[in-house]
Amino acid sequence: WIEGRGKTVVCEAVIPAKVVREVLKTTTEAMVDVNINKNLVGSAMAGSIGGYNAHAANIVTAIYIACGQDAAQNVGSSNCITLMEASGPTNEDLYISCTMPSIEIGTVGGGTNLLPQQACLQMLGVQGACKDNPGENARQLARIVCGTVMAGELSLMAALAAGHLVRSHMVHNRSKINLQD
Repeated sequence: WIEGRGKTVVCEAVIPAKVVREVLKTTTEAMVDVNINKNLVGSAMAGSIGGYNAHAANIVTAIYIACGQDAAQNVGSSNCITLMEASGPTNEDLYISCTMPSIEIGTVGGGTNLLPQQACLQMLGVQGACKDNPGENARQLARIVCGTVMAGELSLMAALAAGHLVRSHMVHNRSKINLQD
Protein backbone atom coordinates (compact mmCIF):
# COMPACT_ATOMS: atom_id res chain seq x y z
CA TRP A 1 0.00 0.00 0.00
CA ILE A 2 2.94 2.35 0.50
CA GLU A 3 3.50 2.46 -3.25
CA GLY A 4 -0.21 2.52 -4.02
CA ARG A 5 -2.44 -0.02 -5.69
CA GLY A 6 -2.34 -0.35 -9.46
CA LYS A 7 -1.33 2.58 -11.65
CA THR A 8 -1.72 6.24 -10.70
CA VAL A 9 -2.57 8.58 -13.58
CA VAL A 10 -3.39 12.28 -13.78
CA CYS A 11 -4.83 13.54 -17.05
CA GLU A 12 -5.40 17.22 -17.71
CA ALA A 13 -6.41 19.54 -20.52
CA VAL A 14 -7.33 23.12 -21.24
CA ILE A 15 -10.43 23.50 -23.40
CA PRO A 16 -10.50 26.86 -25.21
CA ALA A 17 -13.54 29.05 -24.47
CA LYS A 18 -14.61 28.88 -28.12
CA VAL A 19 -14.78 25.07 -27.95
CA VAL A 20 -16.73 25.22 -24.67
CA ARG A 21 -19.25 27.56 -26.32
CA GLU A 22 -19.47 26.12 -29.83
CA VAL A 23 -18.89 22.40 -29.31
CA LEU A 24 -19.99 21.76 -25.73
CA LYS A 25 -22.81 24.35 -26.04
CA THR A 26 -22.28 25.78 -22.56
CA THR A 27 -20.01 28.14 -20.63
CA THR A 28 -16.92 27.61 -18.55
CA GLU A 29 -18.70 29.16 -15.58
CA ALA A 30 -21.58 26.66 -15.89
CA MET A 31 -19.16 23.72 -16.21
CA VAL A 32 -17.25 24.76 -13.09
CA ASP A 33 -20.49 25.28 -11.18
CA VAL A 34 -21.93 21.88 -12.11
CA ASN A 35 -18.64 20.18 -11.26
CA ILE A 36 -18.56 21.77 -7.81
CA ASN A 37 -22.21 21.02 -7.07
CA LYS A 38 -22.43 17.52 -8.55
CA ASN A 39 -18.97 15.99 -8.39
CA LEU A 40 -17.55 17.62 -5.28
CA VAL A 41 -20.37 18.68 -2.95
CA GLY A 42 -22.85 16.07 -4.20
CA SER A 43 -20.36 13.23 -3.85
CA ALA A 44 -19.36 14.39 -0.37
CA MET A 45 -22.99 14.56 0.73
CA ALA A 46 -23.53 11.03 -0.63
CA GLY A 47 -20.62 9.77 1.48
CA SER A 48 -18.55 8.84 -1.55
CA ILE A 49 -15.06 7.49 -1.03
CA GLY A 50 -12.91 8.19 -4.08
CA GLY A 51 -15.89 8.94 -6.29
CA TYR A 52 -15.73 12.68 -6.88
CA ASN A 53 -16.63 12.33 -10.55
CA ALA A 54 -19.65 12.16 -12.85
CA HIS A 55 -19.41 8.60 -14.17
CA ALA A 56 -15.87 7.23 -14.26
CA ALA A 57 -17.11 3.73 -13.40
CA ASN A 58 -19.15 3.53 -16.62
CA ILE A 59 -16.11 4.28 -18.77
CA VAL A 60 -13.74 2.06 -16.78
CA THR A 61 -16.13 -0.89 -16.90
CA ALA A 62 -16.66 -0.58 -20.66
CA ILE A 63 -12.92 -0.49 -21.34
CA TYR A 64 -12.27 -3.33 -18.91
CA ILE A 65 -14.78 -5.62 -20.60
CA ALA A 66 -13.53 -4.70 -24.10
CA CYS A 67 -9.87 -5.19 -23.14
CA GLY A 68 -10.10 -8.40 -21.12
CA GLN A 69 -9.69 -6.93 -17.66
CA ASP A 70 -11.41 -8.18 -14.51
CA ALA A 71 -14.60 -6.09 -14.58
CA ALA A 72 -14.91 -6.40 -10.79
CA GLN A 73 -11.74 -4.32 -10.48
CA ASN A 74 -13.73 -1.28 -11.63
CA VAL A 75 -14.58 -0.67 -7.96
CA GLY A 76 -11.11 0.49 -6.94
CA SER A 77 -10.00 1.42 -10.44
CA SER A 78 -12.84 3.94 -10.83
CA ASN A 79 -11.61 6.10 -7.96
CA CYS A 80 -11.39 9.46 -9.69
CA ILE A 81 -11.41 13.10 -8.73
CA THR A 82 -12.57 15.36 -11.55
CA LEU A 83 -11.67 19.02 -11.14
CA MET A 84 -12.64 21.95 -13.35
CA GLU A 85 -11.71 25.60 -13.11
CA ALA A 86 -11.67 28.70 -15.25
CA SER A 87 -8.29 29.44 -16.80
CA GLY A 88 -6.58 31.44 -19.50
CA PRO A 89 -5.99 35.18 -19.79
CA THR A 90 -9.71 36.03 -19.58
CA ASN A 91 -10.69 33.10 -17.31
CA GLU A 92 -12.99 31.79 -20.05
CA ASP A 93 -10.99 28.68 -20.97
CA LEU A 94 -11.78 25.49 -19.05
CA TYR A 95 -9.08 23.57 -17.19
CA ILE A 96 -10.10 19.97 -16.45
CA SER A 97 -8.19 17.22 -14.68
CA CYS A 98 -8.95 13.66 -13.68
CA THR A 99 -6.82 12.04 -11.00
CA MET A 100 -7.11 8.26 -10.82
CA PRO A 101 -4.87 6.83 -8.07
CA SER A 102 -5.58 3.10 -8.35
CA ILE A 103 -6.12 1.79 -11.89
CA GLU A 104 -5.68 -1.99 -11.66
CA ILE A 105 -4.92 -3.09 -15.19
CA GLY A 106 -2.71 -5.38 -17.25
CA THR A 107 -2.03 -6.48 -20.80
CA VAL A 108 -0.86 -10.06 -20.17
CA GLY A 109 -2.84 -13.10 -18.98
CA GLY A 110 -6.45 -13.72 -18.03
CA GLY A 111 -9.05 -12.20 -20.32
CA THR A 112 -6.39 -10.44 -22.40
CA ASN A 113 -5.81 -13.83 -24.06
CA LEU A 114 -9.30 -13.87 -25.60
CA LEU A 115 -9.24 -13.04 -29.32
CA PRO A 116 -11.77 -10.14 -29.30
CA GLN A 117 -10.03 -8.57 -26.31
CA GLN A 118 -6.63 -9.04 -27.93
CA ALA A 119 -7.98 -7.21 -30.99
CA CYS A 120 -9.03 -4.25 -28.82
CA LEU A 121 -5.63 -4.16 -27.12
CA GLN A 122 -3.93 -4.32 -30.53
CA MET A 123 -6.03 -1.38 -31.78
CA LEU A 124 -4.79 0.59 -28.79
CA GLY A 125 -1.19 -0.50 -29.42
CA VAL A 126 -0.79 -2.18 -26.02
CA GLN A 127 -1.43 -5.89 -26.58
CA GLY A 128 0.87 -8.23 -24.67
CA ALA A 129 4.12 -7.45 -22.94
CA CYS A 130 6.38 -4.59 -24.02
CA LYS A 131 9.68 -6.28 -24.81
CA ASP A 132 11.83 -3.14 -24.52
CA ASN A 133 10.26 -1.77 -21.33
CA PRO A 134 8.36 -4.33 -19.20
CA GLY A 135 5.11 -2.93 -17.84
CA GLU A 136 4.97 -0.05 -20.32
CA ASN A 137 1.93 -1.44 -22.16
CA ALA A 138 0.00 -1.65 -18.89
CA ARG A 139 1.06 1.89 -17.98
CA GLN A 140 -0.01 3.14 -21.42
CA LEU A 141 -3.37 1.36 -21.10
CA ALA A 142 -3.86 3.06 -17.71
CA ARG A 143 -3.20 6.42 -19.39
CA ILE A 144 -5.72 5.54 -22.10
CA VAL A 145 -8.30 4.70 -19.42
CA CYS A 146 -7.77 8.01 -17.61
CA GLY A 147 -7.87 10.04 -20.83
CA THR A 148 -11.07 8.32 -21.89
CA VAL A 149 -12.60 8.91 -18.46
CA MET A 150 -11.72 12.59 -18.77
CA ALA A 151 -13.41 12.78 -22.19
CA GLY A 152 -16.51 11.14 -20.72
CA GLU A 153 -16.50 13.49 -17.76
CA LEU A 154 -16.24 16.50 -20.08
CA SER A 155 -19.11 15.27 -22.23
CA LEU A 156 -21.50 14.40 -19.40
CA MET A 157 -20.78 17.57 -17.43
CA ALA A 158 -21.37 19.68 -20.56
CA ALA A 159 -24.67 17.88 -21.17
CA LEU A 160 -25.71 18.59 -17.58
CA ALA A 161 -24.54 22.22 -17.69
CA ALA A 162 -26.39 22.89 -20.95
CA GLY A 163 -29.53 21.03 -19.84
CA HIS A 164 -29.21 18.57 -22.72
CA LEU A 165 -29.10 15.40 -20.63
CA VAL A 166 -32.42 15.86 -18.84
CA ARG A 167 -34.11 17.12 -22.00
CA SER A 168 -32.95 14.17 -24.09
CA HIS A 169 -34.13 11.71 -21.45
CA MET A 170 -37.52 13.38 -21.38
CA VAL A 171 -37.83 13.47 -25.18
CA HIS A 172 -36.78 9.86 -25.65
CA ASN A 173 -39.53 8.36 -23.51
CA ARG A 174 -37.80 7.95 -20.21
CA SER A 175 -40.69 9.90 -18.78
CA LYS A 176 -44.41 10.01 -19.42
CA ILE A 177 -44.07 13.75 -20.15
CA ASN A 178 -43.44 14.45 -23.84
CA LEU A 179 -41.30 17.55 -24.40
CA GLN A 180 -40.81 17.22 -28.15
CA ASP A 181 -40.94 20.50 -30.03
